[in-house]
Amino acid sequence: MTRRFLFLTGSTRPEGNTELLARRAADQVPADVQQRWIDLARHPLPEFEDLRHDTDHTRPTEGNASLLLDATLAATDIVIASPLYWYTLSTPVKRYLDHWSGWLRTPGLDFGATLAGRTLWGVTALAHEEREVADPLIGALNNSAAYMGMRFGGVLLGNGSRPGDVLRDTDALTRAKTFFAREAPFARFPYEAAGATATR
Repeated sequence: MTRRFLFLTGSTRPEGNTELLARRAADQVPADVQQRWIDLARHPLPEFEDLRHDTDHTRPTEGNASLLLDATLAATDIVIASPLYWYTLSTPVKRYLDHWSGWLRTPGLDFGATLAGRTLWGVTALAHEEREVADPLIGALNNSAAYMGMRFGGVLLGNGSRPGDVLRDTDALTRAKTFFAREAPFARFPYEAAGATATR
């Protein structure tokens, strides 16, 4: 299958450090690979309404929900570019992932089957020098990918607070050059990985 990258930026600050780092990584994607960029703050989804036990799930046919659903289904690689907000994903990104729950239950959509085997990636900028503070964000993306049967390429981390700071993080810029070059493994929940280690 021809690769098609969907970059979803989730910052409330245009051209923030996370987006700058994501674009540096995207610069290394081969020119013949399609890229699509959507700013979730500028294409806001409605608040998610949990109807998992109801039967009135319908496919959105207009507006941002339709745009994002179609873009998600078309992508082989979904890149979540979310700054670290209160140690996890930003609100626009979290709302987008919440809508996956509804799309999974929409008759005839085959959302789960379509995304299974495809790849989820993450990019984030954080103000802390200690990268462990990003573990909740990384865990949310890894576990979402595991639930969906997707591959997980990991999260490209960069350091920055003021606009443009991440461009001085030479380690992050070096990692960005090869971030999308490797084949991502299938995501596993932490308890699955722990169980595999224990049986060796």
